[in-house]
Amino acid sequence: MTPKIVLVAAVAENGVIGRDNALPWHIRSDLQHFKRITIGRPVVMGRKTYDSIGKPLKDRTNIVITRDPDYEPDDVVIVNSIEKAMQMARDDAARRGVDEIAVIGGAGIFKETMALAARLEITLVHLSPQGDTYFPPIDPHIWQESRRMRQEAAPQDDADISFITYERAL
Repeated sequence: MTPKIVLVAAVAENGVIGRDNALPWHIRSDLQHFKRITIGRPVVMGRKTYDSIGKPLKDRTNIVITRDPDYEPDDVVIVNSIEKAMQMARDDAARRGVDEIAVIGGAGIFKETMALAARLEITLVHLSPQGDTYFPPIDPHIWQESRRMRQEAAPQDDADISFITYERAL
């Protein structure tokens, strides 16, 4: 069985996903949600996303895409293309016995993998911050919303959020 590709992102109402290689908000509730979705699965990300996280995500195979041949952080798998990342992720998913691969950013990786994805797990952040990195548009002709749950900001959160699942319609 071929594992499904799932894009996982926190996206502001204005499409922003980052500013200066960091999240422009702190929402602990979303970080907990992100962990639940990605734990035990291979996660694919670009180098800037990995650098912004600063360390390998625990209990996940971290696959980092970079064109820099000298980039060699510990405890991650380094590849130089989306194709190689997806092959490594499929092999890892088979070893783990899981049926999903999580793509976790950044913008360029999301754009390149959107056509491969079966599902989008979006945390809509009810803010419109300044940013320099945006999630690709979600085409309603291709993506159908299958679930939405709004959550008020907890004391440690900067904003209300909505967890939205989109399934590929075509």
